[in-house]
Amino acid sequence: MGREGNGMSIKPCRYCSAESVYYRHYSGEYLCSRCFTRSVQRKVARTISRYSMIKHGDRVAVAVSGGKDSLSLLHILSKGARRHGNELVAVTIDEGITGYRDESLKIAREFASMLGVEHAILSYRELFGSTLEEALKARDEKAISMSACSICGTFRRKAIDSIAKAVGADVIATAHNLDDMLQTFIINISAGDVERIAWMYPEPVEYANGLRKVKPLLEVYEHEVAFYALINDIPFQSEQCPYMNEGIRSSIREFLNALEQRHPGIKYNMLRTILKVSKVLRDNLEFKRYRCSVCSRECSTASGICSSCMLTIMLANSSINSNSSNSSGSSNSNGSSRNDNDSHSNNSNSNNKDQW
Repeated sequence: MGREGNGMSIKPCRYCSAESVYYRHYSGEYLCSRCFTRSVQRKVARTISRYSMIKHGDRVAVAVSGGKDSLSLLHILSKGARRHGNELVAVTIDEGITGYRDESLKIAREFASMLGVEHAILSYRELFGSTLEEALKARDEKAISMSACSICGTFRRKAIDSIAKAVGADVIATAHNLDDMLQTFIINISAGDVERIAWMYPEPVEYANGLRKVKPLLEVYEHEVAFYALINDIPFQSEQCPYMNEGIRSSIREFLNALEQRHPGIKYNMLRTILKVSKVLRDNLEFKRYRCSVCSRECSTASGICSSCMLTIMLANSSINSNSSNSSGSSNSNGSSRNDNDSHSNNSNSNNKDQW
C-alpha cells in the first residue's frame, strides 16, 4: 500500500505534486506524507460529525493502550480538540502483565505529555484486587474454561468505564478501526448475537450518567492507521501481549485482507452495509436492560449481575479479591469518582449543533 518500487517511477501526489509515499488502492490516489496525514485527519473529523460523536465542550477520555491505533487516535484528536473546545485525557489500563505492560505505560505517559494531554492510569489490582496474571492463576485453579483474552476484555471494559467516570469525562473514545468493525460483525453473526450487532451502530447512546462511547477510527483501514503512526513518528509498542490468542479473529482478518487485495474497496462497502443493518436493528428491536445487583452498572443478562462481577464471583476465594462493588474505581488523576447508573436514554442527539 506504500510506495511502488522495483524500478517503477513514483507518481507525484495527486493534490500538491510533491513526491508520493503512499498509493491508496481503493481510490487510486497517490499521496505525499502531508496530504496522507491530512486525509486521515479529515476522515476522522467527518466521522465524528456524521455520527454526532463529540460535542463542543466535551471532556473526552481517550483509551490509550500504547499501541499504534490508540496513540494515532490521541494524536488526531489532539489536533482538533482546542478548536472545538474539547479537553482530552488519555486513560490507560494496567493489567499487571509482567515484562509487557511497563513499556506501554511509559510510551503512553510520555506521548501524552508531549502532546500536553492529561494522563490517568487505573490498574486491575486497584479495581478488582488482583492483576490479570493472578486472575489467570485463579482460573486455572478452578478449571474455568475461559480464555485470557475473554477475562481481560471483561475486566478492561469495566475498568475503562470506571476511570472515565473518575476523570469526569463525557465521552470515551476507543481506537477501533474499520478492520476491527468488520471482524467483530462476523464474530457476532457467528455467535448469533443480534443485540451486539445492533449496538455496533456508531451514533452514541447516552447513558444516564452522561457517558457516551465512540469509535472515531471506524472508517479508517487498519493499515492506514499503521502508516499514519509511521510517517508521524508516533512511538508505539510493537510487542504483542504474551496472552494474545485471537483464534477465529485472526482467520477472519486474513480472509478480509485477501478479499480486499482482490477487490479494493470491498471493506468500505461491507462497513456501509453493516452500519445500515445495525441501525435498523437498533431502531426497531427492543432489548431488555438490567441493573447489576453488585455494582449497579447496566447489564444485559436477566441474572441481574454484569459480566465483570460474575467473573469476579467465579474467581473468588482463590487469588482474586474483588472491589467491584465500588465501580467508580480509582486513578492517579485529579478527577472525582462518580457511581452513576449506566441506564441508556435516547437523548444522544440533543444540544449537538457544535460538531467536529
